[in-house]
Amino acid sequence: MQENPTHAVKIEKLTLNIGCGTDKEKIERATKLLEMLSNQKPMITLSKKRSTFGVPEKKPIGVKVTLRKIKAEEFFSRVLQGLDNKLKSSQLDNQGNISIGIKEYIDLPDVKYSHEVGMLGLDCSVTLQRSGYRIKRRRIQKRDISSKSKIYKEEVVNWLKGKGVQVE
Repeated sequence: MQENPTHAVKIEKLTLNIGCGTDKEKIERATKLLEMLSNQKPMITLSKKRSTFGVPEKKPIGVKVTLRKIKAEEFFSRVLQGLDNKLKSSQLDNQGNISIGIKEYIDLPDVKYSHEVGMLGLDCSVTLQRSGYRIKRRRIQKRDISSKSKIYKEEVVNWLKGKGVQVE
């Protein structure tokens, strides 16, 4: 029996993030790096409130960029190649998300060292979804669609195995 195509797992978005603290030079280098990797303009993230670390409210503390659709799939395959198609089960959560830390950006294939950027690491977060994910947020629906739209860790592992990724 064929599986329903609307139940297929797919990438909703891929978010690249570099936390810089209050170092303005590092924020500039991180902006250049994310622009180089994603060919999109990155967004500078601001602190939400005064923290115990002494960072005042609304000060730049990091840089992020969000990739969607084909760009997200292509970048995710590059990340997996850089990791030799191996992930740990601790990098997967129970809601269908994958979080990967990349120590040095030159670990990615076809990325060369840039003297302007120096050596930086980044975080890569992949959010997965099914078709009908938007519907589960609506309050108009009387029946519970959210249980059909949820993605569990076992399904993510099976989806990754279908892509040739080994989950340890």
